[in-house]
Amino acid sequence: MSRSALISNVTAMLRDAGFVVSDRIAIRPKSFDLAARRGDDLILLKILGNIDAFDGGTGAEMRRLGSYLDATPMVIGMRTRNEDLKPGVVYFRHGVPVLNPDTAMDLFVEEVPPLIYAAPGGLYVNIDGDLLADERQERGMSLGQLASELGVSRRTVSKYEDGMNASIEVAVQLEELFDQPFSAPVEVMDGADEVRTSEPTPADPEADPDDEHVVTVLTRAGYDVHPTMRAPFKAVSEDSADNRRGQNVLTGHSPFNRNAEKRARIMSSLGEITRTRSVYFTEKRTKRESIDRTAIVSCEELASIDDPDAIRDLIRERTSEPAES
Repeated sequence: MSRSALISNVTAMLRDAGFVVSDRIAIRPKSFDLAARRGDDLILLKILGNIDAFDGGTGAEMRRLGSYLDATPMVIGMRTRNEDLKPGVVYFRHGVPVLNPDTAMDLFVEEVPPLIYAAPGGLYVNIDGDLLADERQERGMSLGQLASELGVSRRTVSKYEDGMNASIEVAVQLEELFDQPFSAPVEVMDGADEVRTSEPTPADPEADPDDEHVVTVLTRAGYDVHPTMRAPFKAVSEDSADNRRGQNVLTGHSPFNRNAEKRARIMSSLGEITRTRSVYFTEKRTKRESIDRTAIVSCEELASIDDPDAIRDLIRERTSEPAES
């Protein structure tokens, strides 16, 4: 299956599951292909045939964007160089959860989360330690007896009951021994934090030197500007003077041309899904004040405004309120 067909299939699957989906990001650079929202759940999706193409820089960017936009970064893919991705298993690349399309279908359409995740050494599951301890004690079984049944140490059983995850082989043994499952689902929509290696969100990259004057003006106007490297916008800017939801602004910057207009339209689509405003800064004044929901503001206009509140007001005037998707 071609990557384009895979993206189309994933888009259709998300819509069937009740998600509102952004336009496909068909420009470069792009750290993700789609944004999708269902209620308060927002996901940023990279869709690949071979997930080995997902590199560390893209992973870092998606994790930063997830933090700025309160979204879950995720990859949907078919295979690695050496094997197909197994259904029902969560994989990880550079701190981002990876699912195959069948697993995504189960999660989003059937609302059945995966139970298994891949980590160095094999496949693992979350063990409900409290339930295991209760069942063991109810049957009058000591830690040592259960350890003997499983072929592990007494200390290992104690760790299972304290919340340590187990190999899938041990999980199967426990289910057969007690005639019930002890596996807890992997909370993919929370980033699978309970099973992935804990890593801090990567630091912001340096702003492009061509964008420094825009960053300076926005910072003076009270925005916290988070530059991007591979997104279809140059930065996510947070209005530090207004903590209400929807005050994040996707910002772009370049001369006004056909490519800028295309980016502005994509930013508008993303803004609807992410519940943000979007603004595109151009070097010179244009006759356009907006493209779809994206405000068009020239750097000349910015330079002529001394009042920080007036800059925020201008951006708000030329955009609409973020939609309730």
